[in-house]
Amino acid sequence: MAVDPRQIVGAFLTLSMFAMLGNMVKKDHFDSFEVTLPGASSGHFDVIKVEKVEDQGPDMDTIPSNGPWDKAGQELKPCWTKPSPNIRGSRVGEKMSFQDLYDLVKFVKSLDGVVKISTNPPPEIAEGKLSVMKVHNRVTEDYITKNVEPIYKTKRHLRIVSSFSSANMKTMENQKGESHSVACLGMFGALELRPEIYEVVGLMMERLRTLGRKSGGRFIAVDLRLDLLDKKGCIGAEGRKTCYNAQEVGVFLRKVGFGDETTIYLTQTWWRESLNPLKALFPKTYTKEDIIPAEKKQKFLQSGNLDLEKSLDFHICSQSDAFIPAISGLFYGNVAGRRIASGKTQILVPEQVNSNSASASDFISTYVTQKNHMAYSCYC
Repeated sequence: MAVDPRQIVGAFLTLSMFAMLGNMVKKDHFDSFEVTLPGASSGHFDVIKVEKVEDQGPDMDTIPSNGPWDKAGQELKPCWTKPSPNIRGSRVGEKMSFQDLYDLVKFVKSLDGVVKISTNPPPEIAEGKLSVMKVHNRVTEDYITKNVEPIYKTKRHLRIVSSFSSANMKTMENQKGESHSVACLGMFGALELRPEIYEVVGLMMERLRTLGRKSGGRFIAVDLRLDLLDKKGCIGAEGRKTCYNAQEVGVFLRKVGFGDETTIYLTQTWWRESLNPLKALFPKTYTKEDIIPAEKKQKFLQSGNLDLEKSLDFHICSQSDAFIPAISGLFYGNVAGRRIASGKTQILVPEQVNSNSASASDFISTYVTQKNHMAYSCYC
């Protein structure tokens, strides 16, 4: 059965579940279960290390301020500890190879002592005889004891499919101890893109900073994907808007003080006429098509691999000088986590501003103002 590779990312939000389950079953002589990644090699390493390729951005102390830009805060330090469970894992049926998107060597190193990567699944798994269980992300240990452990003990091999009932990334009361350390590692320390993808991100960022030289090399990243806007109802609970179109985003940015010289990056891949109102207000508005190196377009934009496109968006939005989530959802929550960790907390959530002007600080994400994003419990 083919699996969207994005499920790999979701699966590691439940790493804490694997850790707890491993501790539970040791006393019953179930030492481990298997999860296999296509193309992954087995191996043992001795360190857990968080490595990131960060865009340094402009020196905010040496450039004039001509807009409501915030100075980036101090990068936070990981404060989770190395978890002790010794668990083996296995995952089958991936449609694309894991290492097509992620750095496999760093991935295995990061998970040493937590999950062992194996390319030799038991016969039951190789033959497709594998029980599948759907589990919500961030479940409690009590839930695992009652619902997962009995099935695991009976079946011995179990495929966990993570599901997201909501895009909520807020800190939960039960987030503490060893299991929380595993979740932090899964979300912020294990997955790194392949060097080639980082190289393309770096070239695109360099292009954006060159285009934004009149703003001191700064730029805004806006998550505005027209395919989602076309499908998504933008009215949420209590009548609150949950997404904004190009015109609404442009008006919002202008009212909070950004001038027409501001450079804007959109997560939309190809230009469409419905984006014209934003470009009328901010002429330096660009999509991936506009700024990606010509020799990379075929592989990253024309291959039909949406995951490659989204990987570019994620890292550019995580490192931009300001981020505007025009669409609420999991992407917003994940980008916010990366930005919080790196001290880039200028995340402005659009609203309809009735006055002619407003302060950008009034629209900072509640993930930041209330410090309730999970990232705050993972970093110090």
